[in-house]
Amino acid sequence: MNTPAQRSTTEPLTLRAAWVMVLALCAGVALSQAFRTVGAIMASPLQTDFKLSAQALGIFSGAFHFAFGAMQLFMGIGIDLHGVRRTVLVAFPIAIAGALLSAVSSSYLVLVAGQALIGVGCAPAFLVCTVFIARHFPAARFATVSGMVLAIGGLGMLATGTPLAWLVEAYSWRAGFFVLAVAAALAWLAIWYWVHEPASAVPQVKESIPEAIRQFGALFAMPHTLGIIVLGAVTYAAFISLRGLWLGPLMMERHGYSLVQSGNVALAVSVISLFGAPLFGRLDRDGAAARRRWIVACALLYAGLFALIAFLHSAWLDIGGMVLIGVLSGFIVWQYADVRGAYPAALTGRAMAVFTMAMFLGVALMQWGTGVAASVAAAHGADPLTAVLATIAVLLVLGIVAFAWLPAPKAADTAGASAGAAVRS
Repeated sequence: MNTPAQRSTTEPLTLRAAWVMVLALCAGVALSQAFRTVGAIMASPLQTDFKLSAQALGIFSGAFHFAFGAMQLFMGIGIDLHGVRRTVLVAFPIAIAGALLSAVSSSYLVLVAGQALIGVGCAPAFLVCTVFIARHFPAARFATVSGMVLAIGGLGMLATGTPLAWLVEAYSWRAGFFVLAVAAALAWLAIWYWVHEPASAVPQVKESIPEAIRQFGALFAMPHTLGIIVLGAVTYAAFISLRGLWLGPLMMERHGYSLVQSGNVALAVSVISLFGAPLFGRLDRDGAAARRRWIVACALLYAGLFALIAFLHSAWLDIGGMVLIGVLSGFIVWQYADVRGAYPAALTGRAMAVFTMAMFLGVALMQWGTGVAASVAAAHGADPLTAVLATIAVLLVLGIVAFAWLPAPKAADTAGASAGAAVRS
């Protein structure tokens, strides 16, 4: 019996086949989520072993996101020229190599290099899902299916809560990277076995790489792109900077929690965040203009929660605020739907790549910037964690202002986005 990857790729996908492939691609998303959130649990052990400052810790965590974001344009080109399957299968082994390098690293620089390799390898993980969904599901279901992908992929964050905390406490942070490398190899095998696309889904007109890069200029020439990118650079970055880096130090340094207790909090935030994306995806029914208004409202509430955690130093209020942030982070799926509807169908894949690049470069800059804020605050006798969270809140407000006041997509732009290839039921 042939594997799915060996079957003819000339016939269109059935609904069942499309869902099987989306679920297999979710394995890569889950590992990407796990890799980008290890810092919350590994931060304290790494600081002890390598004598890291808060700024150095921010660079460690940001290296993944910088490499991830910087590779988005190239991964978008790879998907356009070579398809979803080939792109992810070529890239993901680099993440496995990076995890192994991190596990055996003997210096801080080697550790950062390992994080950068992981970021490169994970770069196509979510992008291939969004492109696959845009190609093989109706446009009306894009937000719903993307929300489910984010929820399933978010299972990777569960592994970097209590389970990772227990593993690090029982063995070491190196064991954590070894286990994640093995899990990444299994995810690669799942994608290799189950994922294929019909030949008709991959563009038949081949561009050269310079031509493909020049096509991105059309996106940046559109006046509404800047507002979308600026807000995109801070919303996901805020959640990942909290969950993926500062949650552990917040609970241990501000409230005296143990590593495993902090892992329990991280697990709770991760679990609740799984419900946010599908919930907001199902609520996406009111059209592009109403969606943008709701994005602004949710982002303002989001920024307010970060400000409350910054200045109210109660353990239960901090935990409650982080849980609410986890749920509310699901509105980010509306931002993807906004991108899906803001550009003509011919630019959809590249628009997703640019938006994802902005998100993850934003994470890298926010984690580096909050590390700087923490170091400056400590040098002046102020609370570093208050400085971190207040910085995140301010950056969110600046992103909201840009999104609300810069030009919005015109009706013609939205109308130009087609539904793509719908699956046969």
